[in-house]
Amino acid sequence: MKVYTYSQARQNLSEVLNQSKSEDVLIRRRGGEVFRISPQPREGSPFDVKGVRTKAKTQDILSAVREVRRRQAR
Repeated sequence: MKVYTYSQARQNLSEVLNQSKSEDVLIRRRGGEVFRISPQPREGSPFDVKGVRTKAKTQDILSAVREVRRRQAR
């Protein structure tokens, strides 16, 4: 088990996160509070989004996107 102070963890966050994959990692605050870092298993891709039913056609969507871009360009 690896124990870091809050300052050490902040300065070496990438190392702390990588370390947590193989063993328990604790972060201790100055006041004595202790926090355990543990990775969560990944469940699919964040881009796996359920489809939405709509009556809009492709051309309607493209027109709306063009309109928004045109307004933002002003």
